[in-house]
Amino acid sequence: MFGLAVSPPTSTSTPTSADTALARVPCAALLRTKAAFSCSLSSSFGCVRLHSCPLSLSCGPIRAMSEIDTLSVPNSASQSSVSVNKQALISLSDKKDLTFLGSGLQKLGYTIVSTGGTASALESSGLSVTKVEQLTCFPEMLDGRVKTLHPNIHGGILARRDQKHHMEALNKHGIGMFDVVVVNLYPFYDKVTSTGGIEFDDGIENIDIGGPAMIRAAAKNHKDVLVVVDPQDYPQLLEFLGGDGNDQHFRRQLAWKAFQHVASYDSAVSEWLWKQTAGGSSDKFPPSLTVPLERKSILRYGENPHQHAAFYVDKRLAEVNTGGIATAIQHHGKSMSYNNYLDADAAWNCVSEFRNPTCVIVKHTNPCGVASRDNILEAYRLAVKADPVSAFGGIVAFNVEVDEALAKEIREFRSPTDGETRMFYEIVVAPKYSEKGLEILRGKSKTLRILEASKNEKGKFSLRQVGGGWLAQDSDDLTPQDIQFKVVSEKAPQESELRDAEFAWLCVKHVKSNAIVIAKNNCMLGMGSGQPNRLESLRIALKKAGDEVKGAALASDAFFPFAWKDAVEEACESGVSVIAEPGGSIRDGDAIDCCKKYGVSLLFTNVRHFRH
Repeated sequence: MFGLAVSPPTSTSTPTSADTALARVPCAALLRTKAAFSCSLSSSFGCVRLHSCPLSLSCGPIRAMSEIDTLSVPNSASQSSVSVNKQALISLSDKKDLTFLGSGLQKLGYTIVSTGGTASALESSGLSVTKVEQLTCFPEMLDGRVKTLHPNIHGGILARRDQKHHMEALNKHGIGMFDVVVVNLYPFYDKVTSTGGIEFDDGIENIDIGGPAMIRAAAKNHKDVLVVVDPQDYPQLLEFLGGDGNDQHFRRQLAWKAFQHVASYDSAVSEWLWKQTAGGSSDKFPPSLTVPLERKSILRYGENPHQHAAFYVDKRLAEVNTGGIATAIQHHGKSMSYNNYLDADAAWNCVSEFRNPTCVIVKHTNPCGVASRDNILEAYRLAVKADPVSAFGGIVAFNVEVDEALAKEIREFRSPTDGETRMFYEIVVAPKYSEKGLEILRGKSKTLRILEASKNEKGKFSLRQVGGGWLAQDSDDLTPQDIQFKVVSEKAPQESELRDAEFAWLCVKHVKSNAIVIAKNNCMLGMGSGQPNRLESLRIALKKAGDEVKGAALASDAFFPFAWKDAVEEACESGVSVIAEPGGSIRDGDAIDCCKKYGVSLLFTNVRHFRH
């Protein structure tokens, strides 16, 4: 490759010895074409004419362009540097605020060098532009794959101003320096996640090569070159350039952002390519994995006040348009806290599983009240009634629109414990709100967080951190419609009892292990959660259910290790009519015999629902 100085785009005159500098060009580079790169000033690139070059290691002096835009060799022999006007290189896919940026740079005395569509957009705004081709003497080629991959570009970005031999190299090869590089990349992320997807070859063509190379080069040399990848940074960039420009902290911030930008971009390409090549189920888990996270907010504190915290949105391609609390719209209330996110996520994940109109109330990530009814007002009241003490200060979630009537009920409903205290909630979550419903809820409390969320899609990839590593698994998406409730007892359940068992089984899936849920008529009556042994969880659930346990269904998230004088027998003695559990214990026979003795139906699901 070789380097040339270029003329200003407005000049067509041949330079004279009075206003030119000398550059030596490697002869090997000139021999790459038949005409030894004879490039006239009248060409679209504005390059100098190269004279024929003998077959030697280096060519004779070549006239460069006017030093108005290019280079001059300093008179002082003790200092090797390149004197040029300040130059900014701009190459953008997202041209937001481009005119603002270009105008600001030119007012500050910067010559703008640009590529393709970016150059055209700048010229359309009345700004003068030097096109990259004028520096490289090469046209954009290979369908745009090669534009800026050239020493005249990367040499001008990567050269260190404090290194004498770097400056001497620029002088020798006639390469000008760039002080600012503003680049963003082909919209690969948007293209591959667009509705209907994208053909493989189209996806490949949307992988940017030159852009990341320029960004990385400028970020590496951030001590001398400012690199910008985000239009939101344009005002701060111009303000910085208008000052003394010596703030290394600002330069490092931009460099970090640039490398992060490229890293996120590469992670999307990697994820997409893996999806294109993956085969069986084992290929869900690639040998290496990068998860791009984008900070959404700094939280007041973490799980406890002494812990600092932030909230990040998962920017993997797999998470695009898949719903969930991370992308929920907050219509009202205080900013979300660390625990708010955990509880809202638990409530929303649970309520989204139900087909019929349902209300779920969560406290400390456990559902303490769940009810399904055709009348959502009735469902709400029943959900509160299940455990009004726990419901107070909890999170209430619905899988239907919150209209005016429901909003009034949420605002005015009194606790069943005393009939006087208005129920208080931290968060309300729903798929949508009527205008009047939203207005009423806003009037309930200044602090009430009102979230509008989209249903989580099935088949998500679940990640969880442990010390020094991460666990990855499929999400637990199974519902009663996906499994078989096998009758293993002598007594078969009635249809209503089977429906109750299915409802209890869906609820227990969302309760922390060891988990027991007692339910009847599509309403959770009591639950026991998080106990080290299943018997204690059972006793907690029975206490909450009270006398309503008679004829109810019981679901367990895992098998019962013991039956006689243990959880199964206590459940039978309490009056439950049907028990649903995974089965799989070496003492399953004892559970079957125990249920036979008490006339209770026993169903095996062959599906465990541990939740840690």
